[in-house]
Amino acid sequence: MKRPDPRVFQIVSLGSLLVYGMAIRGFEVTPARALLLLATALATQWACARAAGVGFEAKSALISGLSLCLLLRTNSAALAALTAVVTIASKFVFRFRGKHVFNPTNVGIVLMMLATGQVWVSPGQWGNVALLAFLIVCLGSLVVNRAARGDVTVAFLGFWSMTLVARALRLGDPLTIPLHQLQSGALLLFAFFMISDPKTTPDSRAGRILFAALVAWGAWYVQFKLFRPNGLLWSLAAVSLLVPLIDRLLPGSRYDWRAPRPTQRRHDAPPRSVPDLMPASAGVA
Repeated sequence: MKRPDPRVFQIVSLGSLLVYGMAIRGFEVTPARALLLLATALATQWACARAAGVGFEAKSALISGLSLCLLLRTNSAALAALTAVVTIASKFVFRFRGKHVFNPTNVGIVLMMLATGQVWVSPGQWGNVALLAFLIVCLGSLVVNRAARGDVTVAFLGFWSMTLVARALRLGDPLTIPLHQLQSGALLLFAFFMISDPKTTPDSRAGRILFAALVAWGAWYVQFKLFRPNGLLWSLAAVSLLVPLIDRLLPGSRYDWRAPRPTQRRHDAPPRSVPDLMPASAGVA
C-alpha cells in the first residue's frame, strides 16, 4: 500500500509552528513577509524546474518557504526574497551524483549571512518554554518517523547533550545550565526539521550517526571555541560537504520519497536506479 508523503506532515507541522509563533510568541515576521517568502519560493521552484526539465514540486518549495518564515530575519524585503531564491536554487545547483549536497534552507541562510551581513537568525524568539518544546518534539517526531530519519535526530541530540554536559562538568557549572540549553525551541527545530532532511543526510544508518556526531562537534567548536552564534547552522553547512565521502565509506540505499516504507529500512540494500527528479525537502532548520 502506498504510504502518505511525509512532506505533507512536514508542511502541516511547520505551518502550525509558524501560526503559533506569529499568534502567541509574537514573531518578527508579518503575514506580508511570510506571503512574500512563500510566493518567491514557489515561483523559483517553478522556474528552476522548468529550466531543468523536471516536474514542479510545490511541496518541496512550501517546506523551504515555511522554514525561512520560521528562521530568517532581515529588515529588507528584497533580501528576504533573494534568500528564498538562493535557497530554492541551491537544490538545483549544489548536487553530486544526483544527490543534494546541502540542506536548502541551511545553505540559503548561511550564504546570505556571509554575503550581506544583513541577514540573521533569531534563536531567542522561541524562548525556553516547556510547552513549546513539547509541541516541537511531538510535531518533529511525527515528521522524522514518517521520513524514516529519526536515527539522525536522536543521535544528534544525544551527542549534543553529551557535549553540553561535558562542558558544564569541566567548568564546574550546575547541570541545570545544559538542561536549560537543551530546552531551546531553536535547537529542537534544527534537530527535528533540518538535520533530519532525508535527501541530504548520509544513506546508511551508520553514516547518519557519524554525520550527527560531526555536526554536534562542529557546532560545539564554533559556539564555544570560535565564540560565534548560530553554530548549528555553520556546522551543518560545513559537514554536509563530507556526506559524499561518508556515503562512499558507509554505503546504503538512497532515500526516495515515493518508495514504500519498508524499503527505507534496508540500509544494506544497493541504491535504487530511480531518476532523482524530486528536489529535497528544506527542513528547519
